[in-house]
Amino acid sequence: MKFATQTIHSSYQPEEHNRALMPPIYQNSMFALHEIGENIPFRYARVSNPTRQVLEDTVAELENGCAGFAYGSGMAGIDAVWRTFLRPGDTIVAVADIYGGAYDLLTEVYAQWGVNVIFADLTQPANLDRILAQTKVKMVWLETPSNPLLRLVDIAELAAKAKAAGAIVGIDNTFATPYVQQPLNLGVDIVFHSATKYLCGHSDVLMGIVVVKDPAYAKLLRATSINTGGVAGPMDCALVLRGIKTLVVRMERHLANAAELAKRLQQHPAVEKVFYPGLLEHEHHELACKQMQHGFGGVVSIYLRHNSREAANSVIRNLRLIRMAASLGGVESLINHSASQSHSGMSTEVKESLGIREGLLRISTGIEDIEDIWNDINHALNTLI
Repeated sequence: MKFATQTIHSSYQPEEHNRALMPPIYQNSMFALHEIGENIPFRYARVSNPTRQVLEDTVAELENGCAGFAYGSGMAGIDAVWRTFLRPGDTIVAVADIYGGAYDLLTEVYAQWGVNVIFADLTQPANLDRILAQTKVKMVWLETPSNPLLRLVDIAELAAKAKAAGAIVGIDNTFATPYVQQPLNLGVDIVFHSATKYLCGHSDVLMGIVVVKDPAYAKLLRATSINTGGVAGPMDCALVLRGIKTLVVRMERHLANAAELAKRLQQHPAVEKVFYPGLLEHEHHELACKQMQHGFGGVVSIYLRHNSREAANSVIRNLRLIRMAASLGGVESLINHSASQSHSGMSTEVKESLGIREGLLRISTGIEDIEDIWNDINHALNTLI
């Protein structure tokens, strides 16, 4: 089946569920046994649940992996991966411009537990070569496009380098989705999604999903999931399954709207710089063309010419259609002030070194009519002129 068909029909057989066309919501914490030691597929919901299983299998198929795991939040999913494979004394190399929540988890939890955390500019593969030559690395963690400046790294090249050195390679694929980018096909071992975003697509679920390529890694991650219990509930799984069925048509509109918005923002006098991989001027445009399919994502970030929180707040306060919110990837357009929201846990010095400044705004382009999106943003930006 082609990808669009997979999103609707993969990993579910109506005949196995009383011919229900949509996967039923098994709102159960436990399942009945007829005798001691009876071998049935579902016993206790922390271990497995039929609704969650359909979702996990669906995303695993979309990412071309062997197994999927759904968690109660994106951070629970990332934590499950790192907790499974990292031990005190191990080293993890992560992209420098990593999602703020993941940065906080590494610096405030894993570093305190004795894990050696190295943040590196992996847009230059030679930086990874230098680290691997000097340090025994257990895991390399990628994020591309990055949040919020949409920088790219070469997935295939970095994965090959890391695995040659014996490291596990994981990636946050949230911004791209499996429709745009399939990292397991490029040599990555573990793919993570904040399903809160595009996979759900309707801003009504909190969830993380992890897909692995190697059955041995799946066995280890399954044990962690059962032992720590941060699994997703069946109602949330059903909502994400419903969202995935429209993933392709939603993403097509997200991609088209973002591309058009980025072009228009380049011409606005209140905007200093536009960050979008689809622009010819983007520093990693050629790489984006090589490893991203169908388009370049639904997020556009901008530097305001007036680099201040006051200027950013003026734009936000003058928006009427677009709302300021912490997340992204929903059908509605959203705006985020990364310095005070998604990356607020970083020190001022770290944010400045990464280019996360006060006059930076991240726009999650929704699926509304592009003219309505543009008119709202244009009006708000004009208050700065």
